[in-house]
Amino acid sequence: MTMDTYFKAAAADLEKAAAAGLDAPVAAAIEAISVAASARRPLLLCGNGGSAADAMHIAGELVGRYKRERVGIMAVALGADAAVTTAWSNDYDFDSVFERQVEALGAAGGVVWGLSTSGNSENVLRALAKGRAMDMTAIALTGEGGGRVAAEADILIAVPSTDTPRIQELHTCIYHYICEQVERRAAKA
Repeated sequence: MTMDTYFKAAAADLEKAAAAGLDAPVAAAIEAISVAASARRPLLLCGNGGSAADAMHIAGELVGRYKRERVGIMAVALGADAAVTTAWSNDYDFDSVFERQVEALGAAGGVVWGLSTSGNSENVLRALAKGRAMDMTAIALTGEGGGRVAAEADILIAVPSTDTPRIQELHTCIYHYICEQVERRAAKA
């Protein structure tokens, strides 16, 4: 495959995503994050591998700035703290590592946002469940169908792809849009 062919395939997937009816769940995610941010409630992000890197990317955009000057937004990428992640996973298990961090850092009125390309990451599923039990809004950003995490999500954003790299590319477009809209609201406050 040439680079040109790759770009054309990616563009086709973006067109498919644009027609997939993601406007409503994305708008709901923007609203939930904006309400939590204005109330100084936490946004806790989690994922594994590339999704962990995406969680850190999102937190960086919201704590720092995406495009506008505004107040910092309380956003934490749970996997970014290597000491907590490895201590808990070593002493207990990796499946509950994000759940424990949500328990420690979460608060009613906050948001827990799990990223999972398959939708089947046990630690992400458990983080969403813990967040919901604590009266936090649970957002899941997944691949096609949502996998097992769909059952624990108040807001499911499932992109129309089953190819992991392509799902990650679509996720980047979605979370950049969410960051832009949340920031726009925060800048007006």
